[in-house]
Amino acid sequence: MAGGDGSDAALVAAVASGGVVGTALRYAVARFAPVAAGTFPASTLLVNATGSAALGLLMAALARPGRATERWRAFAGTGIVGAFTTFSTFAVEVDRLFAVSRAGLAVTYVGLSVVVGLGAAAVGLMAGRRVWRLVDPPT
Repeated sequence: MAGGDGSDAALVAAVASGGVVGTALRYAVARFAPVAAGTFPASTLLVNATGSAALGLLMAALARPGRATERWRAFAGTGIVGAFTTFSTFAVEVDRLFAVSRAGLAVTYVGLSVVVGLGAAAVGLMAGRRVWRLVDPPT
């Protein structure tokens, strides 16, 4: 972040406005597909996998030289994707599964979350790189 020239405030505003979008999307998923106590939290896994893939796509798009401002990265990556994905809900769900003696399901959920999240991010990054090579081939 830059200092003293107003750009800090602009970055905070970009993150906050992106966060509004991401939080609203996350809330919509929670309302549409709530997780019942003691059951596999598929909707949270889907949200985090989707967010990981989106972050991979964003990394491919925003890493291109001269294509994205710091403000855009703050808005889309930190704001939207950061607010949409949810480590806190993931942690609470794991704790709740252990609390109702569903340790096997909790461990499965943790393992799947890591593998699916990393895999989705990699797929998003690879897909984004391919798309950008087609849209804007190197000269």
